[in-house]
Amino acid sequence: MEKVRLGIIGIGGMGSAHAENVVKGLVPNMELTAVADVRQSRLDWAKENLPENVVRFSDGRKLIESGCCDAVLVATPHYFHPEYVIYALEHGLHAISEKPAGVYVRQVREMNEVAAKQDKVFAIMFNQRTNCTYRKLKEMMESGELGAMKRVNWIITDWYRTQSYYDAAGWKATWDGEGGGVLLNQCPHQLDLLQWLCGLPVKVRAFCHEAKWHDIEVEDDVTAYLEFENGATGVFVTTTGDAPGTNRLELTFERGKIVCEDGKLIFDKLKVNEREFCKTEKNGFAKPEMERIVVETDGMNEQHVGVLKAFANKIQGKGELIAEGTEGIRALSLSNAMYLSSWLGETVTLPVDEAVFLRELNKRRKLSKKKEDGGVVFDVKGTY
Repeated sequence: MEKVRLGIIGIGGMGSAHAENVVKGLVPNMELTAVADVRQSRLDWAKENLPENVVRFSDGRKLIESGCCDAVLVATPHYFHPEYVIYALEHGLHAISEKPAGVYVRQVREMNEVAAKQDKVFAIMFNQRTNCTYRKLKEMMESGELGAMKRVNWIITDWYRTQSYYDAAGWKATWDGEGGGVLLNQCPHQLDLLQWLCGLPVKVRAFCHEAKWHDIEVEDDVTAYLEFENGATGVFVTTTGDAPGTNRLELTFERGKIVCEDGKLIFDKLKVNEREFCKTEKNGFAKPEMERIVVETDGMNEQHVGVLKAFANKIQGKGELIAEGTEGIRALSLSNAMYLSSWLGETVTLPVDEAVFLRELNKRRKLSKKKEDGGVVFDVKGTY
């Protein structure tokens, strides 16, 4: 095929941003042919802002069945991601899901089981993997030049949101509508990068504070302690209530420390392995010599456009995905572990018991309150 014909299901903030990127020609081998949304206001937006030949549907299944698409991008509320992806794959279409792939691991496992039976591409929109600083960091970690990881600390608190953000849509920040708060909406990218870079931890103890800074049902402030298989430890801190916020990733290795902040990668490189220095140095107060290096990257950071380019290329047999569908399981398993640890008030091991997690989630869904939909769709450009 000359161009991949894309349909977008859900044209709220992110869905409309994806639509505009494709219409602008930023993904050369992809064209937008259809959109779907259950809200008439969004279909009206599509009529006014998208080309006339883009077909509009009030039902995502009708879009999938229409024959006017080769692939779909699912950008609906979280619980519906697996439903539409599975329906698309079973009807012969390729699929890419916005993050998170689903709310609970069992959902995403089912998506991947269906994908494995189909000869179709299934991808996840983990656009932060295109960021040059994280790509370079992964390259350095995989090269072995840093030695074993000893510690990771990520404070990601620049997700500040006002109450109006949560009031904009009836499904937002409710257990039954969204399935979670900052861990499931803002932080899937960082949780994915954390496991992509460091691997999944084996133990998690988390404290998820619900409605700490906003009038919502779900968590808006989280602190989690992590333990990895090799003995390394970590701390992950996030919130939507801090202003100004911080995005600082710090990793300590046997051969030094790396800080990723403000788009820069700073490497404090030890001249000797710390483990060797500790065992052989006779001066009890001595520290190993180091040099500070500002690590060069290729400067490329294509974000969502880069993920869609890779998705289209993969469909056409010309490349690999940024993140395959199976990666959705790994990132989600980390947030599921944090939730379960906080709910049970104890340390949990990974993989978590999927049945126990779903039982605890459903308890909260039953108590979830319906709220009025504000009908507001924010412009998300520059918010990720």
